[in-house]
Amino acid sequence: EVQLVEVGGGLVQAGGSLRLSCAASGFTVDDYAIGWFRHVPGKEREVVSCITSNDGRTLYADSVKGRFTISRDNAKNTVYLQMNSLRSEDTAVYYCAAGRYVGPRTVVPDVYDYWGQGTQVTVSS
Repeated sequence: EVQLVEVGGGLVQAGGSLRLSCAASGFTVDDYAIGWFRHVPGKEREVVSCITSNDGRTLYADSVKGRFTISRDNAKNTVYLQMNSLRSEDTAVYYCAAGRYVGPRTVVPDVYDYWGQGTQVTVSS
């Protein structure tokens, strides 16, 4: 059974840090593009960051460049999102997603095959 489980969300003050983990089971993360998305009620789901399969190229939304870092631990079959210098506008539910054949469409949610349940990140100002 394919499963993605996100942990690490919570409440943090502006300027603080959190690390989100996305633990995968039922498939190997190295074979999939893994994306982190976030959603705020009333807004479109947006990509935060992603890491491609195999070569591990990374992509970041402009709003998080220089503050967030995505990484992958193949031994633990887990992908991480380190979030530093958090801002109130980073408040959202964060989801990880896995896509087998994403190609260049890494920012498109519909191309991802599997999704986690989400974890709430709240940044207080």
